[in-house]
Amino acid sequence: MQKSIKQSKAVFKGAFILTIAAIVTKILSAFYRIPFQNIVGDVGFYIYQQVYPFYGMAVVLSTTGFPVVISKLYAEQKEKGDAVRSRLLLFASYLFLQVFGIICFLILYLGAEEIADGMNDSHLTILLRVVAIVFLTFPISSLLRGYYQAVGNMVPTALSQVGEQSIRVLTIILLSSIFMNKGLSLYFVGGGAMFGSITGSIISAIILFMFLRIRKEWKIIQPVKGMYQNYKKEIGAIWKALFFQGLMICISGMLMIFTQLADSLNLYSLLVANGMEAELAKSVKGVFDRGQPLIQLGTVAATSMSLTLVPLITRARLTSKPVELHKHIQLALKVSIVVGAGASAGLWAIIEPTNMMLFENKSGSAVLGMLSFVIFFTSVILTIIAIMQGMGKVWYPAFAVIMVFPVKYLLNALFIPLIGIRGAAVSSLISLAIVTLILLVGFRKIAAGRIFINGFLRTALTATMSMVLFLKGYLYITDYFFVYFEMERLGAAMQSLSAVVMGGFLFLLIIIRGGIFREEELALFPLGSKFIHLLARKDRSERGERN
Repeated sequence: MQKSIKQSKAVFKGAFILTIAAIVTKILSAFYRIPFQNIVGDVGFYIYQQVYPFYGMAVVLSTTGFPVVISKLYAEQKEKGDAVRSRLLLFASYLFLQVFGIICFLILYLGAEEIADGMNDSHLTILLRVVAIVFLTFPISSLLRGYYQAVGNMVPTALSQVGEQSIRVLTIILLSSIFMNKGLSLYFVGGGAMFGSITGSIISAIILFMFLRIRKEWKIIQPVKGMYQNYKKEIGAIWKALFFQGLMICISGMLMIFTQLADSLNLYSLLVANGMEAELAKSVKGVFDRGQPLIQLGTVAATSMSLTLVPLITRARLTSKPVELHKHIQLALKVSIVVGAGASAGLWAIIEPTNMMLFENKSGSAVLGMLSFVIFFTSVILTIIAIMQGMGKVWYPAFAVIMVFPVKYLLNALFIPLIGIRGAAVSSLISLAIVTLILLVGFRKIAAGRIFINGFLRTALTATMSMVLFLKGYLYITDYFFVYFEMERLGAAMQSLSAVVMGGFLFLLIIIRGGIFREEELALFPLGSKFIHLLARKDRSERGERN
């Protein structure tokens, strides 16, 4: 009993460390795009975003599915005390990942010209070939992350992820600034930015190797002579697990990558095919891509609290506590819906000054406002996927996520000829709504009991509408002040930031006073003690009486 408690605590602590690392990495990934766009402009941003989904795939392969499966299989062998088969697992896993990486590299490197032509921009070929190199470096990072997770040490994985993203961002900003100052081609600048993916992956491998050296664990990952010949059947089983289970988890982590990939493949082409001049179409696509950092930042804000509950869900499942499990599932969903709705509606309400503050002008604000509601769907989708994976379900989420690509691609072809760039935003919302419905159908089958309390939707809607009305009124009044003093970008920044603080406080006040969250639920979150003070007095007194 004592052993199982210690194991569940270790699982919780490890999952929490990885969750925090993932949040930090996503914040870095979102923030760098803003100064990068300011440096290279909308056309330069278009060039970078066209190729980014391919790098994003390599990142997911090295951080999610494969390390998770390697960790699980290695832990099982370690539990049995079979040192030879433990070593065999690492050897077989590395072989599989390296072969898989080489195949991905060859497909992208040799097919770069055809892919670029399919995007209707042959200049992207060199960028695709630069990104292809990352698929050769991800196997070692993926393997060592899986190994360290298996032995219960999440720090190397967390540091490697943050280190990789930090060096990558530094490389992107530094090289793009240098190349732009030298007056080089935007495609050359884009190639320099994509080089950051290589420097980042190298740093990741170095960090992981440093931990191997410090812990003197070289022998653990070294193969034994004749290992391949003597354990062919076991190697086949390991490869099968990596291919099916690993890829399913990887696919589940590619929701926004598949969405961006569909846009990369046909959005620009459709704009040009429908009469838009090529250079203008690139700029329009670049403006549309401004939505990516906004969506990513909003999604991180919306999911950071809900995803911190996933370790609690995993622990409740492992310790067979169904009541506690249901409570944590209910809370995670409530948080994702409430914060997702608030972030989406709030961003929509202040999109014009936010656009000016971050990207120097208000171009495309109407379309970016539509895209803000992607935050709501992605926050709900990512939370449901994390919950289902925490409950041991990996196939269904992967099926739901992979559907977003063909649906988005086809809807682009339908709506962009009709309503231009707004059609891309509409297709994003519809495709994500479909994925949400698919996931909810599967989720209802495994989540026993009621999910939402009485009055939940009414209170959430009241809070959202009240915030939007307040923000619109606030912007209407303050516009006169900033116009009078001729403060454009600075004024937009002051408007946006102050609106976020005041609108966010009003939203939280209505949500918490409305009784959506109980005091014990708020206590689970960072700064939860501060939120508790926003509860109505009767709710706090009732809590005190129960205690």
